[in-house]
Amino acid sequence: MAATSGIALEETQVSSSDEINPRLDVYVWDMDETLILLNSLLKSSYAEAFNGLKDVQKGVELGRMWENLILQLCDDNFFYDQIENYNKPFLDVMSKYDDGRDLSDYDFNKDELGPPHDDVNKRKLAYRHRVIAQKYLQGLHNILDRETIKAWDDLYSKTDEYTDKWLSSARAFLEECSDEKKDVVSSTAYGNTSTDSTNAKHQRVNVLVTSGSLIPSLVKCILFHLDSLITHENVYSSWDVGKTQCFRWIKERFNHPNVRFCVIGDGWEECEAAEIMRWPFIKIDPRPGKPHRFPGLTSKTVGHYFSVVYPNNKNDEE
Repeated sequence: MAATSGIALEETQVSSSDEINPRLDVYVWDMDETLILLNSLLKSSYAEAFNGLKDVQKGVELGRMWENLILQLCDDNFFYDQIENYNKPFLDVMSKYDDGRDLSDYDFNKDELGPPHDDVNKRKLAYRHRVIAQKYLQGLHNILDRETIKAWDDLYSKTDEYTDKWLSSARAFLEECSDEKKDVVSSTAYGNTSTDSTNAKHQRVNVLVTSGSLIPSLVKCILFHLDSLITHENVYSSWDVGKTQCFRWIKERFNHPNVRFCVIGDGWEECEAAEIMRWPFIKIDPRPGKPHRFPGLTSKTVGHYFSVVYPNNKNDEE
């Protein structure tokens, strides 16, 4: 009798486990020339692909304005002039050195961050990472003055118009690949068996892996209105470690029974890393008339790539 009860209990637990592990799709995004356009504006390759239909110089000017804004914000508000030579693959990598000190009256200009790269200086870097994470959560409307915000909004609108709604349509697609418009699910939820969304049949999360350095990449997320859809702990810089290593970290973090990964980008490095991980890869092509661009890329297309690599999972929601 006792043995029978044990078997029944075990079966119940397995059933419950299946119910609380809905499918999780992790979208691993590249940034430049994928979610945003910047390098192709600066180098005029975006405009030139339109064979005279785009004002090349206007595109270059827009790119320079973005470049100046990004660098100014990095230096003035995100410590980039102090930590440019201390690039890390993600913000939380330094958290073990953070002692939780109250930083409200801490003078970052006088703590003499620099070599040697010992525990004392690692703590100083961890402090900066903590403040950067807080500012990312707060958004620029709590940092910039009204005039700068207006100039930023105007620049976004002009660039979006010039690129035929690339920025806004990429953001809309990113939103479609999220469970919610704000406070998207982070990896923390999946490291825990108890989540607030256990009744959902299908969960999604966006992760960014960029070849650029970390701080400018975080600033780009904010400036291009992606910060509400990609949490700061889901932003990776492959600058020093390579995209394959970042992908491996992501796989470890999203250790979920029913997880699927899909990489979306324009470069060879993310393509090669996706092949190594055996994840589907969608190559973005900004040239006019190409299907894998913004606007143009659809959930149905992404669902097809998922189904090719994960044939045992039915794409009931794509």
